[in-house]
Amino acid sequence: MTDVIGEFGWERLTGEFDGERISCATAEPTGAIASVTVVLLHGAGLGDKARLVELGEDFRARGHRVLALDFSGHGESSGELGELSLERRFVQARAAIDAYVPQQHSLVLTGFSMSGQTVADLAAHYGSRVAGIGLCAPAVYADEAWSEPFGAEPGAPGTPPDAPVSRFTEILRTPDSWRDCRALDVLRSLRTRAVLAVPAMDEIIPYAVTEAVATALTCGNESRVSHLVFEGAHHRLGVWFRENPVERARFVDAVLDDLGSDGWGLARAWVDKTLPAGERVRDAVALRGGWTSQMRRVRTEAEGAQEGRELVLRSLAKPFYRRHAPGLLAREAAVLTLLADTDVPAPTLLAADPHGEHCDHPSLLMTRLEGEVRLDEDGLDHRIPLLARQLATIHRVRAEGPDRPRTYEPWTSADRVRIPAATRRPDVWHRAIDVLRQEPPTYEGRFLHRDFHPGNVLFTGTGDQTRITGVVDWVETSWGPADLDVAHCSTALALLHGVSAATKFRHHYWTESPHPAQAAPYWLLLDALTYAPDAEKLATPWRDLGRTDLTQEVLERRLEQYVTAVLGEGV
Repeated sequence: MTDVIGEFGWERLTGEFDGERISCATAEPTGAIASVTVVLLHGAGLGDKARLVELGEDFRARGHRVLALDFSGHGESSGELGELSLERRFVQARAAIDAYVPQQHSLVLTGFSMSGQTVADLAAHYGSRVAGIGLCAPAVYADEAWSEPFGAEPGAPGTPPDAPVSRFTEILRTPDSWRDCRALDVLRSLRTRAVLAVPAMDEIIPYAVTEAVATALTCGNESRVSHLVFEGAHHRLGVWFRENPVERARFVDAVLDDLGSDGWGLARAWVDKTLPAGERVRDAVALRGGWTSQMRRVRTEAEGAQEGRELVLRSLAKPFYRRHAPGLLAREAAVLTLLADTDVPAPTLLAADPHGEHCDHPSLLMTRLEGEVRLDEDGLDHRIPLLARQLATIHRVRAEGPDRPRTYEPWTSADRVRIPAATRRPDVWHRAIDVLRQEPPTYEGRFLHRDFHPGNVLFTGTGDQTRITGVVDWVETSWGPADLDVAHCSTALALLHGVSAATKFRHHYWTESPHPAQAAPYWLLLDALTYAPDAEKLATPWRDLGRTDLTQEVLERRLEQYVTAVLGEGV
């Protein structure tokens, strides 16, 4: 048998993962510095990494690093196929990625057949590090099948006719058992490049599965999804691609199309030029949790004995935010300059390219602050008063004349609010909308962060030693009522933790601020109703940071509870 991997000069690697010897292979691009690794995942049955080498070469020729592996029981890896499971596939692929992919690399996950499920599992695990996915004749499975060993395949050579059917196979044979699987939920939440490639007639995967995958992928992400149908192809697209290089290239081009929106080739060169003499970029890694922006932690290295440092690069790549980038980034640059002489722990501005003249996208470079975003329940009672105290400090910032930011803009209005379809209390929403039809209360203008919430605050320490070390994301800074900042953080806390957390935060703010907000229902509802009928915009980055419990149902329920509470407080 021809050694295809050796023929193309790929490096073989063997890792001890999941109690097995997992055979992997990597290939580096020629004449290019890769920032993306394409991970190739074969299907079930006789699938192995050797089938995908030519596909990997196409990705490699376009400047990307490639990693392929044999799952246990396949190819050159150890183990028995019958002992493999979907869970073990995920564990083995994750271990190979963690071992053989540079941490600063973004990931493009490409999976065939059964590995459609594995791509979804990995995408949920790696979050915003995933720059794109390619699904080839993909399958998804019922959640209860995930941990079940595959067992002997019925009718396979050497399998006795009377061999018992495995639990995995029983679940597979249950009609529509896959419909409510979490893999589809993951695909619905993706906001990255995605390609669904299928044969015109798939003899293995039911059309209903393919249709469900296509529908999930386009849920809120249609502009970045391509659906390729290959006439004359069969289910084993990995084999078919080897014999059809033109169509294979079409698939690769589709996966990489728009990938530049997640890349940073030009930005890296720009950052290098802005650094002092003797300092240069070492590497970068995508940060999780952003919605409006792509955030990267950039590590530098310096000549001599000097240590490098860590910086943060914000890039506005989404079409809406890119259009408004000149104003947004110029505003943030001005605000960071102003805050440098205050007690507010904000990043230090290093450079800005608000028009995207030098970078892949409009960008801003700043120092990286110590600490981390904390969204879990543990330590919440310590964080709430710190959030209130920090917001009060921000509202004390003096900004006169040209330093004063623009007047706030409301993010919704009575005519733009949509009542959630699943609500049991339409009367509550109608009452809330009626409040917004009133004239805004009078207010004394303050310096506002305008997007102050737990996702934009960094913490260190635990218990009584908990401290805020930074407040980030100053692109929406405005001048307006302190109530508006208080309202925005209250909405976020209500969605993250429940109504009581929002109430505690407001009471702490009244204690900390010399000019307390009045928490008028108008301002609280003006912010809360921005997220009707759902709060997916806020929740997507929160899930990236570990709050996978924040399902759409939970968020809808908490938002309605919060709106009801605001109307009932009478303040």
